[in-house]
Amino acid sequence: MSPDDLPDDFGRSDIPDDNDALLAECDVETLSGNTKGGQRANKVETAVRLTHRPSGTVVNERSSRSQFRNKALAIQELRRRLEEATKPKKVRKKTRPKKGSKRRRLEAKRQRAEKKALRKPPKLPPR
Repeated sequence: MSPDDLPDDFGRSDIPDDNDALLAECDVETLSGNTKGGQRANKVETAVRLTHRPSGTVVNERSSRSQFRNKALAIQELRRRLEEATKPKKVRKKTRPKKGSKRRRLEAKRQRAEKKALRKPPKLPPR
C-alpha cells in the first residue's frame, strides 16, 4: 500500500500505540490454514486475516499452528505496513553523470566491442 492509497487525514499519529486499540480498528477473520495436515488442517482455523478499516490494509498470517501467535504476528506486520505507508517519501534529486565518467564508460564499451570483433574470423573479399 502506498501513501497515496491512505485517506488524506490518516497519519503516523493515528496509529494506536496499544495492540488492543489497533486490533479494535480491524476486522478479524480466522481461516483454516492452506497447508498439508489432513483432517486437522481442514477443521482447525489457525490462520488470521486482519483488515484495517481506516486504511483498508489487509494482512494474512498463517505461519504458526497457533491462532494466538498468528494474530500477534499479524498485528506486528500491520503496524509495520502502516508505519511504512505513512512515512514521508524522500524527494528524488535528479543527477547527471559527469563528463569523465561518461567518457570512461564509452571507452570501455568501445574496447569491449573491439575485443569481440577480434574473436570473429576475418572477412574475406568476394571472389
